[in-house]
Amino acid sequence: MPVVNYAEQYSRALSQNFPYVLNFGKLYQTPNNSLYKIIDSKTIKIPSIKTTGRTDGNRDTITGFSRNVDNDWETKTLTRHREWDTLLHPQDVNQSNMVLSIQNATKVFNETQKFPEMDAYCISKIHSDSVEAGVTDDNTVLTAENIFDTFDEYMKEMDEARVPQTGRILYVTPTVKALIKKAKDVVKTINIGGGATALNRNISRIDEVEIRSVPSDLMKTVYNFTKGWAIGDTAKQINMLLIHPVAVYTPVSYSFASMETPSAHTKGKYLYYEESFEDIFILNNKKKAIKFNVEK
Repeated sequence: MPVVNYAEQYSRALSQNFPYVLNFGKLYQTPNNSLYKIIDSKTIKIPSIKTTGRTDGNRDTITGFSRNVDNDWETKTLTRHREWDTLLHPQDVNQSNMVLSIQNATKVFNETQKFPEMDAYCISKIHSDSVEAGVTDDNTVLTAENIFDTFDEYMKEMDEARVPQTGRILYVTPTVKALIKKAKDVVKTINIGGGATALNRNISRIDEVEIRSVPSDLMKTVYNFTKGWAIGDTAKQINMLLIHPVAVYTPVSYSFASMETPSAHTKGKYLYYEESFEDIFILNNKKKAIKFNVEK
C-alpha cells in the first residue's frame, strides 16, 4: 500500500494553530525564528556585533585608523527529538461509528498531550536557560497589595535595559490573575450594552503589557518528559513571567508525519507515526527581557 506523507500539510496546519492553542504561542511565533536558521540539522549560530563609541573629531590632522567593530557567535544545539505513533484497527473505527479514527485520535493527542507538553517544555526551558545565564528569580510573595509594585519594578528593570516596551507579555497563574483583579489600583468599568448593565472585571492588559493566564500545572520550573509530560519532583511554582518574545528562539522542525493504510506490514491496521526536532533557547544578549517570579 502507498504511504501517504502529510508532513508539509500537517506542519503548516500546526504552525497556524500555535498562537491559538498554545498558552505560550506568541513565544513560538517569535520573529527570531525567521532570522536564525538551523545550519546542519541541529546547530544554530546566532551572530552578534559590537562596536566602539564615537570620539572627538580633529579638523587639523589625520589620525590613524583601526577596526572598531567585532562580531561573535552564540551557538545553540537542538537536542529535543520527540515522536509518537499509534495503530488503529479498521473494525475499531467502524464499531465506534468513526469516533476512533486517525483524524480524531491525532486531534485529541495534539490538544491533550502534545500542546501541553510543548507549553511545559517552553516555560521550564526558558527558566533553566535564564538561571544558567545569570538571571535571578524574584521570590516576592505576591499579594493584592504588592502585585502592581512588583510588576512596576520588573518594568523599570526592563526599561533600564532598553527592552522594547511594545510587545512585552505577562504570563500569570490563575491565582495571580485573581490578585490583579483584587488589586486596589485596578479601575473597574461599567459595560452597558443591549440595555443591560454589567460589571466588566476582565483585566487583559496592564499599561501596554498583555496579560495571559496559564494553568498552574503549566507554570512549573521542572518537568519529566519520559513519556508525555509530568511535573518534576523538584518543581517550584512559577507565579508570573514578564518576557518579550525577542528574548527567545523557538525552532520547531517537523521532519516527518505519515500514515499507512492497512497492509500486511501493519497487520491489517492503520499506522500513524510522527516525529519532530524542536527546542527552546534564550538569547543571552537579550536575557534582561526575561523576569520570573517563583516560589521559594
